[in-house]
Amino acid sequence: MNEQKIKIGVQQRVLPSYRIPFFDMLADAFDGKVSVFYGLPRSHEMLQANVTPERAQSTRGKNRHIFSGCFYLCWQVGLMNWLHTWDPDVLIMEANPRYPNSRHALRWMKHRQRKVIGWGLGSSPAQDGFGKIRVHSRRNFIRHFDALITYSELGAQQYAELGFPIERIFVAPNAVAAKPVAEAPQRSMNYEQNRPQILFVGRLQERKRVDLLLKAAALLPSEMQPMLHIVGDGPARGALQLLAQTEKVDAKFYGAVHGAELATLFKKADLFVLPGTGGLAVQEAMSYALPVIVGEADGTQSDLVRSSNRWVLHENIAAELAKIMLHALGNIPELRRMGNASYEIVSTDVNLENMVSAFEKVIIMLLKDSHA
Repeated sequence: MNEQKIKIGVQQRVLPSYRIPFFDMLADAFDGKVSVFYGLPRSHEMLQANVTPERAQSTRGKNRHIFSGCFYLCWQVGLMNWLHTWDPDVLIMEANPRYPNSRHALRWMKHRQRKVIGWGLGSSPAQDGFGKIRVHSRRNFIRHFDALITYSELGAQQYAELGFPIERIFVAPNAVAAKPVAEAPQRSMNYEQNRPQILFVGRLQERKRVDLLLKAAALLPSEMQPMLHIVGDGPARGALQLLAQTEKVDAKFYGAVHGAELATLFKKADLFVLPGTGGLAVQEAMSYALPVIVGEADGTQSDLVRSSNRWVLHENIAAELAKIMLHALGNIPELRRMGNASYEIVSTDVNLENMVSAFEKVIIMLLKDSHA
């Protein structure tokens, strides 16, 4: 518990449910003196954003979404009113220049000689003319922050390449769950009924590429045909169920599952597969000692999934996934060893406790600098 009565403000474009535990734990570290400003997502984003923190305070503004794609901007109505009312000592903001009001908030804090922390993924390299413009905009935007926090060493490297001082860049693991309190499940060296159990958990939408999992399973030899457990709901569910029938694979669709029922599925599984982007359930799967197969993403998983506990899809085709699955499922001792490596990673490195601790250290460091 931090004894100083420090007021922390956090600006977020949206407040997804998976971030609630982090904000509540951060509030615990600062005597409840944490307030989050946020708006609602666009409808097609399909983010669960109907819950608010219990221990952190929160204020909902109004997001005005302008344009889309590479031209997208988000004007956050109410941000400055919240800032005046909450009057934070330190402000944590998304390090994203697409939110015009953020520049006003930065100037407001700087005028009062208060510290501002940028929080972001990093900065992907420019791929075209528009990309170069975006990189230039990011570079000009982030130079106003006192420190940057990113999810991974890759993100830190990208910010350093934009010219931000490396000694002011910090890594906080992208965690959505606390350290596991239970022992790692002990799995047999034989598959249940001689059949591998493969689990997917996530929103059923196109970008998750569950279709690749179904098609890859159909390519496996008969003696290695898995039972697929598909947990989650979304607009692609009907099409995926039809695809499973067409490909003649055994796949059970559970819909949205939580709590003890979901825990049972994690314990029953031999392998967790997420072919597409996203991956909030990856850390949870690892807490149940599951090795994982993941698609190449935006770098936020680079410090979570490692060579010791995962395989990565590079080509994003069914044949590639089938080859990886066959290799993984064909060596049960190695599969179990990699599962134990997963459990060790989330127990010691990537968890909410370490994420909050990283933020707390940066906040305290900046406040000490301001009083030096």
